[in-house]
Amino acid sequence: MPLSPHSVTAAPAAPLRPRWLALLVTGAELLSSLCMFVTGIMMVILIAIFGWLVFGRYVLNNTPTWVEQMSLMLIVWITFLGAAVGVWRNTHLSIGFLRDALPERPREVMTIAAELLLGVFGAFMAWYGVTLVTATGRRIVPMLGVSEGWRSAPLAICGALIVLFSLVGLLTRAADLSARRV
Repeated sequence: MPLSPHSVTAAPAAPLRPRWLALLVTGAELLSSLCMFVTGIMMVILIAIFGWLVFGRYVLNNTPTWVEQMSLMLIVWITFLGAAVGVWRNTHLSIGFLRDALPERPREVMTIAAELLLGVFGAFMAWYGVTLVTATGRRIVPMLGVSEGWRSAPLAICGALIVLFSLVGLLTRAADLSARRV
């Protein structure tokens, strides 16, 4: 299992953290792994339904009409769950040469500011995601017969996960900084 930068065993000299924080980090790791597992299953389903689309179109001469709507919904879920995991594992594209060129204190300030801004962005995503789910919940997705809210739910879930992962990241940084100062 890939480790996040927040994991206790990610760095050889990770400072000792309070038990509650270690449990929180472990919970976030497990949640992140669960999201990756779910996105992996969704990718397999996506590939399978596209295989069915090709088979139906060229072999059976009967194109399944639901595949487009289902694939759009799966791609939205895969993208947003993967984005939340990327926040936790710190694997999103970033331009760190400016931050890395700074001395330790300003580098930490920039890292904490970025984590705070990510949390705020996640909160907006969660809020407006819930608003969108509520607004579109009564509409039905054509060809699938499910609520349009299912297409908007990943936005709210991803936002909530980003807030959680950012909060745990900030708590971890704060604990690590205070342990280094002692």
